[in-house]
Amino acid sequence: MASKVDAKQKDFKRAVHRSRGARRRATIVSDPYRTILFPNAVRERRLEAGIASQMELCTRLPQLAYIRLSKIERGEVFARATELWAIAGALGLDDPADLLIDIDAPGFSIEAWAGERVAASALARETGELAMLLAAAVRRLRAGQPALTLARLLEEYRLPAVTISRMENAIKPFHRWNAETIGALCALFGVPDKTGLIALLWSEFETGTLEEWLARIPGASEREARARERIAALRTELARMKKDGRTVGSQLPDAAAPSVPREGQRTSGRHLPVLGVPLGDGLIEPFPNPQHIAPPPGTGVEAYALRMCRASLGAAIPGGAVLIVDPERIPASVGLAVLREGVGLRVLALSTDREGRLIGHSSNPEKTILLDAVAPADLAMVTAVLFP
Repeated sequence: MASKVDAKQKDFKRAVHRSRGARRRATIVSDPYRTILFPNAVRERRLEAGIASQMELCTRLPQLAYIRLSKIERGEVFARATELWAIAGALGLDDPADLLIDIDAPGFSIEAWAGERVAASALARETGELAMLLAAAVRRLRAGQPALTLARLLEEYRLPAVTISRMENAIKPFHRWNAETIGALCALFGVPDKTGLIALLWSEFETGTLEEWLARIPGASEREARARERIAALRTELARMKKDGRTVGSQLPDAAAPSVPREGQRTSGRHLPVLGVPLGDGLIEPFPNPQHIAPPPGTGVEAYALRMCRASLGAAIPGGAVLIVDPERIPASVGLAVLREGVGLRVLALSTDREGRLIGHSSNPEKTILLDAVAPADLAMVTAVLFP
């Protein structure tokens, strides 16, 4: 008896072939490893330590969510230096840099590292091609309609910035989008259903409408360059932490006994390490210091604490203020946001222009940045400001 997954795959393939009919199959260049952003040695070191599963390792890291740990091990997200430091401690490693991989080393192969992570089936090729077509179509639509801002996509179509980013970079296979997201896309493109959406994408491709936009989707070379840059930055940050004399495993403190809570702060419940040392041009390096704080109720599991370091937004928010930053939250039209620029972070005050585009500002130095033009994954919402 066929499984529900097999039935779903068959239904999907029938929808694709109905939409394409007997038309000639066109070739679309797609990076099959685009979901792997951060090749690492966490799995190998975990098995060497005799820890059979991610869940078992997670029990030794109470402050690191299982989903987050799983994504790190699979290379789907870039780990933070503090997370690698804690993982190394749980694995009994003396040097957290042992968890990093040199992707330029002789013998390294992303194909071998990925193993069974990327299926080579016809379905995977179909959905990979459709992911590329969807990425190109969304990019083209947004470029042709400047009023179609990230804020409007969220408000009118319930498509968060994180979802748009994953679509525009073809990170998620087409068949893995849920019914709600597919319905929102159908409304966005003005088609009645999923079959109509697939037909539209192939039609626009075969008429050449998407050719320019397909060329703009980052491919393997861009993925490798970004991984190389982030891994080098992690090596530098881990080396600084080691030079600073930090104890391996100390960067994700036990929730029941935070090592250095702020004076007057609650000493029970979850605490966050405070990050932040000043860089040039108003940027902040997310380097940890000994301070920990208790976040406000409702703070997300991915949130972190960031010291302003300088009054870059004016006297209203002093340099000693600490921001609670949640990468999973989408910045609104007002408030504060944190923008990642290379290895640094920039704090910005938010507003919108007359066309509804999201703008970020700082006063020291004076900056005005169009945030609709940046990658959503590089933008995080400030959910609280804690004054000294």
